[in-house]
Amino acid sequence: MKQARTRSRLAGVLTLAMAALLSGCHYSVLDPKGQIAADEKSLIITSTLLMLIVVIPVIVLTLWFAWKYRASNTSATYTPNWSYSHRVEAVCWLVPCAIIVVLGTLTWKTTHQLDPFRPIDSKVKPITIEVVSLDWKWLFIYPEQHIATVNEIQFPAGTPVNFRITSDTVMNVFFIPQLGSQIYAMAGMQTQVNLIADAPGVYDGLSTNFSGAGFPDMKFTATASSQADFDAWVAKVKASPNKLGLDNYGELAKPSSKDPVKYFSTVEPVLFTAVLDKYMDKSSGLKLADKICLPAKVATAGAKERAE
Repeated sequence: MKQARTRSRLAGVLTLAMAALLSGCHYSVLDPKGQIAADEKSLIITSTLLMLIVVIPVIVLTLWFAWKYRASNTSATYTPNWSYSHRVEAVCWLVPCAIIVVLGTLTWKTTHQLDPFRPIDSKVKPITIEVVSLDWKWLFIYPEQHIATVNEIQFPAGTPVNFRITSDTVMNVFFIPQLGSQIYAMAGMQTQVNLIADAPGVYDGLSTNFSGAGFPDMKFTATASSQADFDAWVAKVKASPNKLGLDNYGELAKPSSKDPVKYFSTVEPVLFTAVLDKYMDKSSGLKLADKICLPAKVATAGAKERAE
């Protein structure tokens, strides 16, 4: 009997542990390293505490009533004809209504404050990074530095980062848990999110939307550094012999998993626009999707013409 109980308890513990591991939760969201992530953590905690105002009393009262009105407690008041109480009715309606009003106000306020399109208030000039989700890797384009990387980004700490995001495959989700705000990446659509890191550090980035066999390894590294280290990193990328243009982009975009970090010293300026247009341009008999497969000179000329 004792062994059976031990096995039952062990099975329960293992079940809970497996549920926690497979839940898909990223607990790093509770260890924010940026302004946006810190505000989102505060919102999560506040909302949870407000909801516990109802949950905890219900659990406590359920146990208390079960104990007080048990069959063996002959001292409990027996009122079989009881059916209504103004006080109970008031509590059951007014408390949830008050919580909903507070949560509604909080939601309305934070929806505007944490709008991913809203620029972050800062005296420092933002840096722009264009993001393209592929199967199963991330392409990052720095339009101001004229470089590109795969599965790695770097930016100065304390500098707002404006991510412009799209997909050249199925829908994915761009997410750096410790910096906040996961955003969907969809083909033919551009969205954006503004993030900032308060201090230097290395943060994990990933997709949180299942996209096929290579999804578990669709991760990247986001490094917040000093301005000097960022400049040195840019110089390192520019020293790479690899170049990314419309002529060889198709090879990079082919499905692959566990891709190592790659650097491109130069990148076609209209590549991000070309990825967008290949799904949207229907006015021309020759789409940018076709142009990407053409020689670089023809592709570049055609893409620039479309951009103008």
